[in-house]
Amino acid sequence: MKWKKYAKGILSFLITVVLVILGIVLGIQFLKFFMPFVIGWFIALIANPLVRILERKLKVARKHTSVLLIIGVLAALVGAFYLVGSKTAKEVGILIEQAPEIYSSVREDFQNAGKNLDKLLDELPQSVQESVDDFEKSIGEFTGDAVGKLSQITVNQAGDIAKSLPNILISIIFSVLSAYFFIADRDRILEFGRANTPQIIQEKWKMFSDSLKGVFGGYFKAQFKIMGVIALILFAGFLILGVKFAIVVAILIAFLDMLPFFGTGTALIPWAVFQLFSGDVRLAVGLVILYLVTQLVRRIIEPKLVGDSIGVNPLLTLIFMYIGYRISGVLGMILAVPIGAIVINFYKAGIFDGPINGLKEAADDFIKWLYRDERTS
Repeated sequence: MKWKKYAKGILSFLITVVLVILGIVLGIQFLKFFMPFVIGWFIALIANPLVRILERKLKVARKHTSVLLIIGVLAALVGAFYLVGSKTAKEVGILIEQAPEIYSSVREDFQNAGKNLDKLLDELPQSVQESVDDFEKSIGEFTGDAVGKLSQITVNQAGDIAKSLPNILISIIFSVLSAYFFIADRDRILEFGRANTPQIIQEKWKMFSDSLKGVFGGYFKAQFKIMGVIALILFAGFLILGVKFAIVVAILIAFLDMLPFFGTGTALIPWAVFQLFSGDVRLAVGLVILYLVTQLVRRIIEPKLVGDSIGVNPLLTLIFMYIGYRISGVLGMILAVPIGAIVINFYKAGIFDGPINGLKEAADDFIKWLYRDERTS
């Protein structure tokens, strides 16, 4: 009977939707639980091409090359983090040492900005001046509360980090060991998976993994490339403008630029306005120019780097970002676009064709049934 076919199509569609949602939710929890092994797997992905070359060229056993390459990859990562970290730590150390001087300088800048603002306010009507005074009091109270809460959060976070150090150390050990076994026993692991997995699941997994690599790899690679370019531009600009702690400030603002709906203007524009009221017109103009340059560069390189790698319609991108924000805030906005792109790739690959076609057929027949009297009359 037809109603059974329709019920089967609708049920198939609903089951597919539920399975996709469950897969995403359980997949995230699975990744969190096995995070050391996920990190080890990524290290293995990075090192495996080099292992193949050494195996083929030098005729060295995979287990031996695995050890050497894991050590090499870890050494390279540690070296890179050390170079960046040492420079950052040096500037942070100087920042801490000069904190009293910086506080005095900032306080003086605020006083100058306040004097210039008072001169401007004197020219405004009395009602406007009273509104501004009330606003300043509200800002002062808000700032005091925010500083108190921030200091409390910082103390709590420091304690939490100290408590979690043993767990972090154990996770690092498991990550390194799992990376070694993923590389050394790669062929046996793959063979075991192929022998014990149905062909249909292997095909779907290959489609999923290819889509995952293409979307996530392309998206985040593009974002980090853009972040690097913006950080270099900011660093060069800050050096020219004589901004202290240029590399730290450049990295922080570049990271802010990578987040959706923020951008360099979130930091540079208020900073420029403040410097203008403080009387440092040169720095204010320089910050505005730097903002315009970073925005121009981003607009030029972003379509090529991100658009080509993701291939998602701008309206769909906006919808995905909104859904991600509603579900999980800023982190959801960042992850929503690649996850949405994966779902679209699955749709294009035909994974949802069966349930969707069944639902369409049921809907068409239902519409025909509704208008059957009009056709017969």
